Amino acid sequence: MANEFTGFTTESFRFLNGLRKNNAKQWFEAHKSEYQEHVLKPLQALVTELAPIMLGIDHFLEATPALNKTISRIYRDTRFSRDKSPYKANHWITFKRPRKDWNNFPAFFFELSPDTYRYGMGYYAADRATMDDFRKSIESTPASFLAATAFYKHESFVLEGAAYKRPLKVDIPTLLQDWYNRKSFYLVCNRQVQGNVIDTSLATELASAFESLDPLYRYLLKVTSQ
Repeated sequence: MANEFTGFTTESFRFLNGLRKNNAKQWFEAHKSEYQEHVLKPLQALVTELAPIMLGIDHFLEATPALNKTISRIYRDTRFSRDKSPYKANHWITFKRPRKDWNNFPAFFFELSPDTYRYGMGYYAADRATMDDFRKSIESTPASFLAATAFYKHESFVLEGAAYKRPLKVDIPTLLQDWYNRKSFYLVCNRQVQGNVIDTSLATELASAFESLDPLYRYLLKVTSQ
C-alpha cells in the first residue's frame, strides 16, 4: 500500500538531475534506493490519492499504483532508438483504459522531469481512422464539440500534437480548424518546478484539472466508440 502523498522533495529532484547527468548503469545501481524512495513512492502515493477521482470520471480506467499499470518504468527500450541511454529521466503517470489499442482512446497523464512537470489529456498516438472519426464528429455536430471544450478558454491548457502542413478543409470554421487539422492531439498544462520542490497541493491541482477535462474526455470516448 502506498503512503500518503507528501509531494516531491529536493531529494526527488537531486536524483532526477543526477540521472540526467549520469545516465549509466553503475550510477543508477548506486542510487537505486533514492529512486525507489523519492520518485517511485511519491508517484505511487499520487496515483492512490487520485484514483477515486479518476474512477469517478471513468470506472474502466486503470488506477492501480504500480509500474506498467499507471506508472512508467525507469528502464528505456533502446532496441530501435539511436539514444542508448538506459534510463528515463522523465517519469509518467497515465490513467487509461487497459486495452491493446489504448493509443486510440483518450488518456489522462502527468509527467515529471528534472525541472518541469506537465499534465493533461488526449491521445498518445491516435491512428488516421480515429482522427477521421473525430473530424467527422466535429464537422457534423460542432455545437456538441464546442460545448465539450467550453472550459478550454478558461484554463491554462494548450493544444499540442503534430498537425498537417496544409488545411485538410479550408471551409472548416476557425474555432475548429486547429483541432481538425491535427494528426493526433492532447491538451497539456506545462509548469516549471520552483525551488526543487512540488508540495502536496499538486494532488489538488491535478484533480481539479482532470475534472475540468472530463467533458472533452467523454466526448472523445463517444467518438472512439462509434
